[in-house]
Amino acid sequence: MKKIISMILVGGKGTRLGEITNEKAKPAVSFGGKYRLIDFTLSNISNSNIDVCGIITQYEPLELINYIGNGTSWDLDYVDGGIRFLTPYLKKDSILWQKGTGHAVKQFFDFINNYDTEYVLILPGDHIYKMDYMPMLKATEAANSDITIASTNLFEESNRFGVIETDDNNFIIGFEEKPDKPNSNKVSMGIYIFKTKVLEELLFGDDKMYDFGNDIIPYALKANKKILNYDFNGYWRDVGTIESLFRANMDMLNDSNFLELNSSKNLPVFSRSLNLEPHVILNNGLVRASVIADGSQIDGEINHSVIAYKAIVKKGSVIKNCCLLSNVVIEENVKLEKAIVNEQVVLPKNYQSINSDITLITKDNLFEVGEIVE
Repeated sequence: MKKIISMILVGGKGTRLGEITNEKAKPAVSFGGKYRLIDFTLSNISNSNIDVCGIITQYEPLELINYIGNGTSWDLDYVDGGIRFLTPYLKKDSILWQKGTGHAVKQFFDFINNYDTEYVLILPGDHIYKMDYMPMLKATEAANSDITIASTNLFEESNRFGVIETDDNNFIIGFEEKPDKPNSNKVSMGIYIFKTKVLEELLFGDDKMYDFGNDIIPYALKANKKILNYDFNGYWRDVGTIESLFRANMDMLNDSNFLELNSSKNLPVFSRSLNLEPHVILNNGLVRASVIADGSQIDGEINHSVIAYKAIVKKGSVIKNCCLLSNVVIEENVKLEKAIVNEQVVLPKNYQSINSDITLITKDNLFEVGEIVE
């Protein structure tokens, strides 16, 4: 019998990230030049010494599966456990497509039962944060709670999340998913610890229990389940939108000790090495307050920007407050400000896109958001 196993939900399409997620699951999206979003969740699991991780996929899983492999890069390649990919399958006369986060877990309850676990940790795969889940488990055991929800205080865009109300003992007495007018700044991080028996009861007691935020947590409150709030006080960002992805990258540049990524031996964040050549700054290259990933060649000016793998920036080009995703080519004399450039986009010579609002540049909208300036 295991004390706890983890399950990561990565099946959503991520439509609010636009064309960035056209051909990949959201957790496979690049962050900070070096990382993928999934790196943070997998590293947290590894640092918490949780040795079973079921990854529930649905939308465009191939790149994510190839990237994670057997979990060696995160020290999750256990023989009895480790990484297991849980994909939609044919059952009787239908394919079990996921109707929500809870429904996704329900489909693979045999996986949970296989480990005879006391608790199940449910996690999103596309958030940026560092967390040891063991104190949360200990708080769950100490309070004998049926469910524990990790929360953080958020003072902007709290209407994008589940909003929590607590009593004086930090038990949850109110929960509303994505309210128009939030009555609290305390929001759910989408991180849940369930007693396995309680999770099974909630998922199988009603066929319409599709989603944790919309259905399962509100129902559990009505059913008088004991739901503990667990306060998380560190950096956390859900990067489900173009703006939040951009802001998180800028947060990293603005803080030299961001999540202790460059120095921490406590809860380190791991990623898979692509074994590329080092990045190169050429004769005309100038870089300030930026991150340049391996395989990139810089012969232009990079100012306060994040440059992912194998990007090329040619002479005379000026990139300011931007994120270039992998395999981007910036030709000569390009001027770019406050933009995310999608993977494999080529910006032609003398192209200019100077923005006051955060802008995603793709192959299809190139001349809607910019122009050639001779």
